[in-house]
Amino acid sequence: MNSQMKLLDVVALLEDLPELGLYRGQVGTIVEVYEPGVFEVEFSDLNGRAYAIETLNASQLMLLHYQSLSEEMLVQT
Repeated sequence: MNSQMKLLDVVALLEDLPELGLYRGQVGTIVEVYEPGVFEVEFSDLNGRAYAIETLNASQLMLLHYQSLSEEMLVQT
């Protein structure tokens, strides 16, 4: 599923990272792809101000979708 993540995708954090002030469910945007499965993610408030920018692995993230997904699309990802 995570191999489909790319620049500017919206993702959610899957685990608590209290040492970074980030918690499961927080939403961010991929702003850089360093290598397959490694991303820089920016977390912003409702006014668009970044409050955290962290390098995270795909296993720590879930890609968010804003459209209806077919079963075929889910199998491909």
